[in-house]
Amino acid sequence: MATFSFSQRMFFKNAVFALCLMLLSGCIKNNPNPSWVYIGPWTLNANPSLSGAEGELTQNFSEAFVYVDDACVGVFELPVKIPLLKSGNVNIKVYPGIRNNGIAATKRIYPFCAVYEKTITLVQNQLSTLNPTTNYTGSTHFITEDFEGANVLLENDPNTSIANFFISNQSLQWFNGNSYAKVNLNATDSLWIAYTIFHSYLPKGKEVFLELDYYTTNRVVTGLIAISPNGVKKNTNIQLNKSTPETVKWKKIYIDLKELIGASDASAYFDHSFEAFKEAGMDNTEIRLDNIKVVYFP
Repeated sequence: MATFSFSQRMFFKNAVFALCLMLLSGCIKNNPNPSWVYIGPWTLNANPSLSGAEGELTQNFSEAFVYVDDACVGVFELPVKIPLLKSGNVNIKVYPGIRNNGIAATKRIYPFCAVYEKTITLVQNQLSTLNPTTNYTGSTHFITEDFEGANVLLENDPNTSIANFFISNQSLQWFNGNSYAKVNLNATDSLWIAYTIFHSYLPKGKEVFLELDYYTTNRVVTGLIAISPNGVKKNTNIQLNKSTPETVKWKKIYIDLKELIGASDASAYFDHSFEAFKEAGMDNTEIRLDNIKVVYFP
């Protein structure tokens, strides 16, 4: 049986949805009286069965994978207004979608969150509205650092880091929790390197993501560190892109760790690294991190 790489699988998946959209567009031109469905932005709710283990409920489910009566309609950036060549009662399933590793071309269903499902009555030339909600499933596991407690699971590298993070509670448009990690970079404090101390054994062959809220005017490189009896292997991973001081705001990214974990020593446990060197041409830059969250199925 042929096997395909992650990038090949994502290409095939995106091609299928592109084909669905092309077919839908062609059908609408020939049938000018569709029913319409408006899908608003996602709301992420707490799952009572998790007893708060999911931490702060920040999310960036920018996409919706939409099925009508279990048939593919397409993948859409929300909010969206969709024409459907159906009328009467239909079952609509909306799956929360992310930009995998922050890349717009690699949209995928987020595996840890529940589908939104509803039966509605479609009427030609009329608009039905859906406001989708989701929650982490009860089988999801979490390792979190939200900088709210006394025991912080992030450490500056004592040997190489020049700058240090500190805990700040200055609001500046932040609305989840009270505190976050903040780093100021300048000509003197020009290099920052830090590591989590989660020391977590993570499953191979299963979905594992690093969720992260960030606000930065400096590029930050993330990494996965595998520690085993055979040594320490540092895997450079996804870069957090900088914003200008005028446009910077809090963002959320979902970083896929499955392949890096699968390629690591079988006995390894894992931590996560953050590295930043002050941007050339800028006197001062700033990095803020919050809600560092490893999400996985055991």
